[in-house]
This record gives sequence, structure tokens and C-alpha cells, in this order.
Amino acid sequence: MQENSMLKGVRVPLVEEADAEGRLADLYEDVKTATGLPFVPDMFRLTSTRPELLHVVTTGYAGMFKDGALARETKELIAAWTSQVNQCPYCVGTHNWFLLQFGGSPELAAAVETATTPEELPLDERTLALMRLVTKVSTAAYQVTDADWAAPADAGWSDDEILEAVFCAALFNFINRLVDSVGLGAALQQKSRISQQESTR
Repeated sequence: MQENSMLKGVRVPLVEEADAEGRLADLYEDVKTATGLPFVPDMFRLTSTRPELLHVVTTGYAGMFKDGALARETKELIAAWTSQVNQCPYCVGTHNWFLLQFGGSPELAAAVETATTPEELPLDERTLALMRLVTKVSTAAYQVTDADWAAPADAGWSDDEILEAVFCAALFNFINRLVDSVGLGAALQQKSRISQQESTR
């Protein structure tokens, strides 16, 4: 199995799809099934030299997005918004794109990229109650109170939906930190800046 880092600045080696063998090749197929994409996104390839870690990432992602109590649009909103709260542009862009594919409005996707509080998002009160809770998961999870948890329940969300929303936010806190700590977010931003500069020459 060969290793190759496609993106300058990423701190770990990335295994190309064409070079994946055995367990890793199987996991790459699982990733494509879970995401519905014809390729393995770079985020998953961050753990490609450690298939046992990639298995954890893939299982968490598939468990979150395959089925569940929440609509896919709501899950993508939580993923994109959590990433915005954590200032992870890579994940904001990725899940804003998915948000649009699953019914989110262009107005909402644009607001996610610039808002600093959930109140700045164009949401109904029911959804806003849920987004306040998931925001606190990212900013001060140790301060979540019974009242914080009860607010989305009072707004009409079920226990399963609230748990799933909190899990989604917690999952993306993990993913955001993985992406940023190994340098993927910064590497892609640098690559984008270079491409923009070259296109203006």
C-alpha cells in the first residue's frame, strides 16, 4: 500500500483510493456508500493509514446520516452550523452543500456562513430552540442544564430527535477538530487562494 499526501500542509499521509488494499479498500467503499459520493472525501482519508480509526469515523458518520429520527436537512444544518461555530470552513462548505441538496434554502446556507448566533439564522421558533441547544454543545457543553434540554422538547422535538441533534453536534465537534488539527482546513484554504490568484493572472 502506497501513501501519498495530495495537499501540502496536511500533517498526516493520505492513502490514494487507487492504492487502497484489503481492509482500507473495504472502508473506502463504506465511505462512498455513507456519503453518496463517487469518491472518498479528504476528511476520511486523514485516518487512512490507521484503518481501525477510519472505521470509527465511518461508523459514526454512517450512523448519523443513514437514517434516524431527524430529517436529513436538519442534520446537515446542525453539521454546517456546528462547523461555523467552531470556525471550520472546510466542514461548513461541505455540509452547506449537502444542506442545499436536502432542501435547505440558499438564504439559510448563506446565513450559516456569516452568522455568529443561532438567532441570526432564518429559522422558525421550533428549529431555533433546537439550534440553541446544539450551539451550547459546542460552546459550553459542561454548562448544559435541564432547562436547556427541555426547551426543544417544549418546542415539539421528541427525545430521540433531541438526542440525535446533540450527537450530531458532538460528532462534528470531533470532526472539526480532526480536520483543523491535522491541517486539512488550512491546506485547502491555501490551495483555494493559490487557484484564485492563478485564475486572475
